[in-house]
Amino acid sequence: MSDTQQIEQRLERILLKVTKPGRYVGGEYNSVVKDWSAVPFRAALAFPDVYDIGMSNLGLMILYDIYNQQPDMLAERVFSPWVDMEEAMRRDSVPLYSLESKHPIRDFDLLGISLPYEQLFTNALNLLDLSGMPVRTADRDETYPLVIAGGHACYNPEPMAAFIDAFVIGEGEEIILDIARTLMRTKGQPRHEQLRQLAKIEGLYVPALYEVSYHPDGTVQAVKPTVPEAPAKVLKRIVPILPPPFTGFLVPNVDTVHNRAPIEIMRGCTRGCRFCHAGMVTRPVRERRVEEVVAAVEEIVKNTGFEEIGLLSLSSSDYTGVKELVKAIGERWGAQGLSISLPSLRIESMSADLMDALRDTRRGGFTLAPEAATEKMRDIINKYVPDIQVLETAHEIYKRGWRTIKLYFMIGHPSETLEDVQAIIDLSKAVLHEGRKIHGNKATVNVGVSTFIPKPHTPFQWVSVDTLDQIHAKQRLLKDQVRGNGLHLRWNNPKDTLFEAFLARGDRRLSAVIEYAWKHGAKFDAWQDQFRFELWQEAMSVCGLSMDFYTHRARSVDEVFPWDHIDAAVKKKFLIEDYLMSQRGETRVDCRNQCFACGILPKFSQTRMNTPAEAWECPPIVPRHLRGKDLGEVIPLGTTG
Repeated sequence: MSDTQQIEQRLERILLKVTKPGRYVGGEYNSVVKDWSAVPFRAALAFPDVYDIGMSNLGLMILYDIYNQQPDMLAERVFSPWVDMEEAMRRDSVPLYSLESKHPIRDFDLLGISLPYEQLFTNALNLLDLSGMPVRTADRDETYPLVIAGGHACYNPEPMAAFIDAFVIGEGEEIILDIARTLMRTKGQPRHEQLRQLAKIEGLYVPALYEVSYHPDGTVQAVKPTVPEAPAKVLKRIVPILPPPFTGFLVPNVDTVHNRAPIEIMRGCTRGCRFCHAGMVTRPVRERRVEEVVAAVEEIVKNTGFEEIGLLSLSSSDYTGVKELVKAIGERWGAQGLSISLPSLRIESMSADLMDALRDTRRGGFTLAPEAATEKMRDIINKYVPDIQVLETAHEIYKRGWRTIKLYFMIGHPSETLEDVQAIIDLSKAVLHEGRKIHGNKATVNVGVSTFIPKPHTPFQWVSVDTLDQIHAKQRLLKDQVRGNGLHLRWNNPKDTLFEAFLARGDRRLSAVIEYAWKHGAKFDAWQDQFRFELWQEAMSVCGLSMDFYTHRARSVDEVFPWDHIDAAVKKKFLIEDYLMSQRGETRVDCRNQCFACGILPKFSQTRMNTPAEAWECPPIVPRHLRGKDLGEVIPLGTTG
């Protein structure tokens, strides 16, 4: 009996005893099943969380489609089993398997793991272990699948360096085929030789080919390559022109966290919010044509049962054709009940007629994300908007029929005081007052407050994180006053903040911490009922490291970061300048209106070889002082959906 047959036989018993067995069976409409024996290269694509979350990941679906379009390649999916399923699999000796063919992950040539956020690190180790593979790359030879990882958490790959053979830095649509071809060419060669060949691929970081030295105070002295194939700096990979949108969405077996079909209408952002990691690492801006997006919606409606389309980007109202696109979709499918969600709409570039167009698609509240409640703090974070404009925006939203406005803030920004936190309370009440003018007691304001975490490759990568005492004091103030009829507050666990903070800016020594925590039961760290902060404190102590060193310590501008050898194509000099500007309360305008020489375009002159110049030019945007004047309306800040 083959391994696949044994797995299927044992699953017949196991699936009767676990929650949501649909997570583990595959067979979804639009899934791709190829003849395993007829395809020379096989990739398992993993999202290290449960099916319900992983199936909503657009990046995973795009890579799945690209591999399966190749006649000599196949891709199959794998997700982390929930705790009850894992217990049953370990008890009955069922290795982790792919959903499409039920082959053990151990049989694939490549295991690609998506790491969009740090809370998935222990799940990645658990996934390797469930596959019957050593978790450390040093213990895996060429008989095991190559393990690669990609995603935003990989822009600082060092905490996971001991476990991942190679990291994709940047965008994956092209590099995944380069990796596959290299592995096919080097099949049978020793793993070390395979890694040396992979290191030649632009945008691929192979940590085993680098060594790290430290100063006596624990800061990084240098990260240097040990072989000539490994570059001193790994430049992120970028796709000059976005390929046609993915439309062959798999129809999931169980409800997912985002029950919609997403289309990325624009990649990159030029706003320059100083806390925003995604806005810095996804530069430059590239857009898809309106006709291309509309054609993609047509395919999705025809081939799936989704009733909502998510038009995704970091700043959707900066998309040049946003009004034309919303109007076209509304006219074509509005009568069929197709809904649109358009996140990340901003005060600087959204108009009243766009609000009117979105009004017909609303399902819930309208979200505003001022991030800070005083003009002083919004200057510091480079997200300036006058207080009066926030209130006028709220009034316009309520006037168009929305009864609930969601406000998103962050506490813990650099230089923040309790007076700035009090301003969150005052602004939330003022927004509610605008709603009461129109809807009376039916108006509500939902206030979400998270705690700021400095991220690599941003102007705030040098700053410290609030202590637990500081976070608790600010949250107490909010809890005491953001309550009552019409006001609802949500906040995050301060321990979650510290956990994410030390991993986000960690170095290679944290691999031992992650491994210790996982061996002692850490997994599903993004789930509140599974997260064990005390275990992580124990792991840090056992490994001789201090959590405070990674979280509450402000960095000097000349410190070498663990990720300085990872080149996100935005110059460190530019980030330092922006950091110093924040300390003076100075702002930058949208860099579509004025170039500040961040470094992004010169870095990719070689990538643009056969790319039309217009594909790299920022789409035209109305200058800040003219925006909205011809409309006679407020231009609101925030997101809908």
